[in-house]
Amino acid sequence: MKLYEYAVILDEKRDKDDEITEESQVIVPVETVLARDDAQAQLLAARSIPEERIKDIDRLTVVVRPF
Repeated sequence: MKLYEYAVILDEKRDKDDEITEESQVIVPVETVLARDDAQAQLLAARSIPEERIKDIDRLTVVVRPF
């Protein structure tokens, strides 16, 4: 098992005039997890996304890195 860190970011939202209407924000702060490989760490990070944010799935970025 390896140690990984992950976070989930909600990217900024823009209107039709390309003006920012909602700033980017961290919705899952940096967490550590033990996983077999990068794929499992990515899966665990994706499962941490709050249910109410699933509707914004096209604006979410999941960031995973080995520790």
